[in-house]
Formats: sequence, C-alpha cells, structure tokens
Amino acid sequence: MKIVRQGSAAWSGGLKDGRGAISTESGALDAYPYGFASRFEGQKGSNPEELIGAAHAACFTMALSLILGEAGLTAEKMETSAKVTLEKQDQGFAITASALTLKAKIPGASDAQFQELAAAAKANCPVSKLLKADISLEATLEG
Repeated sequence: MKIVRQGSAAWSGGLKDGRGAISTESGALDAYPYGFASRFEGQKGSNPEELIGAAHAACFTMALSLILGEAGLTAEKMETSAKVTLEKQDQGFAITASALTLKAKIPGASDAQFQELAAAAKANCPVSKLLKADISLEATLEG
C-alpha cells in the first residue's frame, strides 16, 4: 500500500521582506501565512519547524495507539508535543532535534511497559524515520 499526501508553499519577495503561504491538500491549512518574522522573530504566522513538530507529535501518538492496541491496552488519553530545534551552523541552518513530550493515561499499563511501548512508537513512527535529527522522548504516565 502506498499513500501520498501533499503540502505546498508559495513565496514571493526576498528572505526578510517576503511573504509565504502554506497549504495542505486536505484543506486543513489554506494559504496560511509564514515568513521570516514568524520563523525567526516570533511574530504571528506559521513556520516549518512547528509544522514538523505537529506532524511528529501526531504521527508518534497514532503509532503508540497502534502499539498499545497490539499489547491489549487502550489509552484513555494521550497528549503529545514535539519541540523542534532549528540551529545556525557553519553551513546555514539545520533542524537538529525533535523532543517529544507525552502525557498519557492508560488503564492497566505499568510504567515499565509504557516506557517500552512509547520507545517503540518513537523509533517506528513514519515521521521519526523521516527525520535525520536526534529525536528524544519524555513520556509521563498519569493516573
């Protein structure tokens, strides 16, 4: 099985004075603005790093749901965030890390089992496999 999804970006202008728009095939994002100020100066708009973070968090959480089900467990609640790091290096900028933070309530799971299953999801979710960065995971079992 092969599934292809599409995201796109449009840009006009120079790096600092230019404007861009991000869209997704599904319509979840439709010409959502991004630019230098939203990426490097914290102004309103999106940026590639937060989109990668959202994608990584979503993919990891879905992968963990699958792995939990295979172990006979069902999450009552899982909340995941991913902090994506962009750093200036000798040859420009690089995304160097994605730090996953998970808080979950999973009836019947021991902490040891939870940590093992979360680590498997981190290693095997498709976005983790795509990223060539140091991917960390902080997992907290509530309950």
